[in-house]
Amino acid sequence: MALNQPPDLAAFTPVEHGKRSLRSTLVRTMLIVLGAVLVAVSLELFLVPNNVTDGGITGISIIMSFLTGWKLGIFLFLINIPFLVIGYKQIGKTFALSTLLGISVMSVGTLLLHPVAAFVNETVLAVVFGGMFLGLGTGLVLRSGGSLDGTEIIAILLSRRTIFSVGEIVMIINVFILTGAGFVFGWDRAMYSIIAYYIATKVIDITIDGLDQSKSVWVISDRTYDIGNAIISRLGRTVTYLSGEGGFSGEDKKVIFCVITRLEEAKLKEIVNHFDENAFMAVGNIHDVKGGRFRKRDIH
Repeated sequence: MALNQPPDLAAFTPVEHGKRSLRSTLVRTMLIVLGAVLVAVSLELFLVPNNVTDGGITGISIIMSFLTGWKLGIFLFLINIPFLVIGYKQIGKTFALSTLLGISVMSVGTLLLHPVAAFVNETVLAVVFGGMFLGLGTGLVLRSGGSLDGTEIIAILLSRRTIFSVGEIVMIINVFILTGAGFVFGWDRAMYSIIAYYIATKVIDITIDGLDQSKSVWVISDRTYDIGNAIISRLGRTVTYLSGEGGFSGEDKKVIFCVITRLEEAKLKEIVNHFDENAFMAVGNIHDVKGGRFRKRDIH
């Protein structure tokens, strides 16, 4: 296939993508480890000792740990891993490895911090600072291309088979989890948990610069088709090529448009930079995506 030419879909083969530099990999790894440690600190030194829980798999793990007496880190690892394996083809190798690292560090961190006394016993302070550390840690991991909770993986898979968006499914799951926390810890603790979850969510948004569930992406480059082919191959996302005209140059331009999830933004930026560091790229938040071809291909 000639460089920067429309793909022959009948003979489409995956595009090889360049490897990250050692420095980039080390920075991402350090951020994931730091984020996972912050989450472990939030859970063991602020939230869990005060019977305040979180949403998602973390919330389920906290409830299971309380009911069984087993260490929290055991449930964080055991419950998350199956969903990571199930979602492997839908998310990609890099994301899977980053998530595995984050979950492992978080789980070991909670085990090591479990014997340490709670940092504060005042519930309001625990909720505020626990939520902040939780959001900061989760945001750092998401920004680095990983995740610490299998809930979003579940939501992405279910959204393909239901009429609900990823955000709606996450919200439904968390409603059930926080309701369960009310029966286990008491309704006042459940309300504190909602506050902590809200604070964490806002801090995540700040940490990763307003990253939302879905993103619309526009790319203008002289290597439009190379980038588009790589997006299809590496992310499993379909792209649309639009015709445009330069306002100053008057030259014809091809514009890439696609919709991705927030978990895929870091990888997409890396793909674009690999082919054209000077490419124009605009990323916007989307609150809902329905219809069209917002379904992933399997990727390897």
